[in-house]
Amino acid sequence: MTDVDRLVGENVRRFRKARGMTLAELSLGLGISHQQLQKYETGMNRLSAGIIMDVAKRLDVSLAELFETGVTKQDRSRSPSDTSRRMCQAIVNQTDSLSKLELMARILKVIRDSP
Repeated sequence: MTDVDRLVGENVRRFRKARGMTLAELSLGLGISHQQLQKYETGMNRLSAGIIMDVAKRLDVSLAELFETGVTKQDRSRSPSDTSRRMCQAIVNQTDSLSKLELMARILKVIRDSP
């Protein structure tokens, strides 16, 4: 494995944790075992281009963000509400069922409109 493989894996882990996702939750969405995802995150196995695309979509990050080194300016300036918004967006992006999306929308509207 290369330094880039380890960097991408570390970033996957960082973004996953920032969204409050477990290994099991993300791996289920990717259609892989949580053990395989753990190997990707630790740099033991190299992520394929297809998996990298799926990871970026599931975590709601750009491909470039997966290859960035260190903490970005955007990470430092993100407020707790921004983090929660991104977590909610990632959950919505992982949902393929129209009926579940409609239910989520109704629930969020009720929450938004409550005092």
